Amino acid sequence: MRYISCLCLCGALFATEPNAATKNWWVHTTALSNDSMKGREAGTEEYQRAARYVATQFEKAGLKPAGEKGYFQGVPLHQVRFDPGVSTAELIRAGSATKLKWLQQIAFRMQEQLPGGLEAPLVFAGTGEAPVGFQATGKIIVQLTGHTSRAVPGGAVAMLGIDNPDAAETPRWPVQYLVSMRLAENKAAAPSAMAFRFNPAEAEVLFAGSGHTYKELLEAARADRPLPWFELPSRLKVSLATKASDVSSDNVLAVLPGSDPALSNEYVAISAHLDGYGLGEAWGKDNIYNGSFDDAAYVATLIDFAEKLKAAGRVTRRSILFVVVTAEEKGMLGSSYYARHLTVPKDHIVANVNLDQLRPIFPLKTLTMLALNESTLGETARRVAGTMGIQIRADLEPARNLLRRSDHWNFMQIGVPAAGFIFGYEKGTPDEAAYREWYAKRYHSPLDDLNQPWLPEAADKFNMFFGALVEDIANAQEKPKWLPGSSFTGKQ
Repeated sequence: MRYISCLCLCGALFATEPNAATKNWWVHTTALSNDSMKGREAGTEEYQRAARYVATQFEKAGLKPAGEKGYFQGVPLHQVRFDPGVSTAELIRAGSATKLKWLQQIAFRMQEQLPGGLEAPLVFAGTGEAPVGFQATGKIIVQLTGHTSRAVPGGAVAMLGIDNPDAAETPRWPVQYLVSMRLAENKAAAPSAMAFRFNPAEAEVLFAGSGHTYKELLEAARADRPLPWFELPSRLKVSLATKASDVSSDNVLAVLPGSDPALSNEYVAISAHLDGYGLGEAWGKDNIYNGSFDDAAYVATLIDFAEKLKAAGRVTRRSILFVVVTAEEKGMLGSSYYARHLTVPKDHIVANVNLDQLRPIFPLKTLTMLALNESTLGETARRVAGTMGIQIRADLEPARNLLRRSDHWNFMQIGVPAAGFIFGYEKGTPDEAAYREWYAKRYHSPLDDLNQPWLPEAADKFNMFFGALVEDIANAQEKPKWLPGSSFTGKQ
């Protein structure tokens, strides 16, 4: 905690100043992610205030309403929130109980339907097949996530995975909070077996009295040595309390009508998500998950783009549809709802360029393009980027599944060629180190705030690329198409 507090203090002392090109963009980023917005969680008044700000800026920039009620499209949501203040967790060993701290030591995969409580003995699952005579029935299976991950064995009551400290995206502890949110029009998912997760920094407590240590097991896993199966001399006992409610949260939708009589009824959809994680577990004294670069800054890019078009008096041949969605952090719910309840005809949306997963923290020389080889958007992006000295390349870490983890995915599901971008780097360089450090310290944490360091030149260069790409797509005679062999061709 002292280390985290120091990081916050240092950030506050050395906050980056925007340059002339990013000044207005940073004004909007600041308006959307300052502390008074409290992290813009979907369904909160702060989120709605942010949505009203976006709509106001769109109107000032000359965009027309494209929602169901002016600029807005209400998204009805049902949420079930975990109550850690009432719930309990403890390890019982030799007649004594050790209390565990929710969201600091232990958490779980949230689902709408949870048992009120659970108590069962622990057994560690090693590598390979379970030994002869091993019984999972009635037990909680402990494993090293990413090293010994396996499905819940028949008869086991739950799994408990110790988070992998070596993961590309460092597991977040403390956990922000636990909430299950779904579109109200969807049915609740069927309950599944409990899946707990444990903080690796606290994991030694699980192995006390077992004859093994977490350190020993992790070192063996890192060296690809076999891991044993053994019983742990303790039981996990939990009680779980939740609170359910229905809320509504708005998508913000606007359009800049095109100028070409033959093409203006086609739309290039540009999107970003407005919601963040809201208020969560504190890092030091800071419990506001501002989400400045995830994703307030790129909602600001949409506003900035609209302002620049107005200032320059430029109008594209096709119409540009601005789609600012809610509840991305809860499972891309806002874009899922929009894809089902479009406010323009589906067949008239020719492309989507989505802004998320972007961190302007080192010079922009390379962009990873998600879905690069799925549609002709890849060729267009390469051509536009080439004029700016930017290399476009495919995702080098497909195991992270980034393609499916942001709102472009829901456009692709209805047959719209789409793309997302990530700042790229060469392996072993300071740029990679900065990227990894950002994910380790700031991703989905209170340190993704306005005080973090960033490069104005990199932010400006990306915003310029984005604007040029969108205008190119919107002015081209031919609309984007799926490439032969793309798995999305049949969705058109």
